[in-house]
Amino acid sequence: MKKTLCLICLFLLLFTWGCQWLEASLPQNQDENESETEPRDNQTESGELSVHVLDVGQGDSILIALPGNRCMLIDAGNVSNGKDIVSYIASLGYTKIEYLVATHPHADHIGGMQTVVDSFDIGQVYMPRVSTNTQIFENLLLAIKQKGLTITAAGAGVNILEEEGLSLHMVAPKSAKYSSMNNYSAVVYIRYGSKAFLLMGDAETVSEHEMPGDMRADVVKVGHHGSNSASSTEFITRTQASFAVISVGKGNSYDHPAASVIATWQDGGTTVYRTDVNGTVVFTCDGKNLSVKTQK
Repeated sequence: MKKTLCLICLFLLLFTWGCQWLEASLPQNQDENESETEPRDNQTESGELSVHVLDVGQGDSILIALPGNRCMLIDAGNVSNGKDIVSYIASLGYTKIEYLVATHPHADHIGGMQTVVDSFDIGQVYMPRVSTNTQIFENLLLAIKQKGLTITAAGAGVNILEEEGLSLHMVAPKSAKYSSMNNYSAVVYIRYGSKAFLLMGDAETVSEHEMPGDMRADVVKVGHHGSNSASSTEFITRTQASFAVISVGKGNSYDHPAASVIATWQDGGTTVYRTDVNGTVVFTCDGKNLSVKTQK
């Protein structure tokens, strides 16, 4: 009990030093969040943006390579994935992660994040305001604290980056309390030129229904590894996605992804990729055109 209380205090302290939960999630404070991420001199319109859905088995990790030689990491798989994720990011020439997002504190999403924090310079850290008493979560908080970083509360209405032709913001979580940890997932919406990406974490149908009506996206990283607890027909119809990608482990014990979920996406005309079959899936966009390649 004492250890749990200490962990909660550390978690709240890191948030106290950063943005307050209510302040971070209210739309009228978007200007404040924008001021923390001043546009740089780099010309985004002349560069490319790429979204790398990494093959981390039964887990999630997504690297976004941004114009201007910047990058963002959303989740870091399991503990065993940490070193491979670090190697992948370093192989692309990055020494700093500008934006680090832990969608929610499940081990298959934050397991390798301590290794990531220890290995790179980190700009801003985003996490939903929900805690757990696992050793993995504690190790991540300690790594963040030891590096002198603070945590910005993830939630609907939080702007991560806004500059000409490029925007990154969160559309979930919207509520302060959920019965399922998965619905606390930070959901990131990226628009670059005329193209859009929706990265769902483990968000399920409850969170889907809370999202804005217009959720059109060219690419959707499917929520909760393709479980039938996510990807409602109504949500899939709203996205009008050309591509969906499911991050999932081969032969996993959860029977992810559900055949019905794959069928529903495909019935809507969406091409479905899955990391257990295709390996790492990389989408590259110049703001007008979109290409995809797989790395097995």
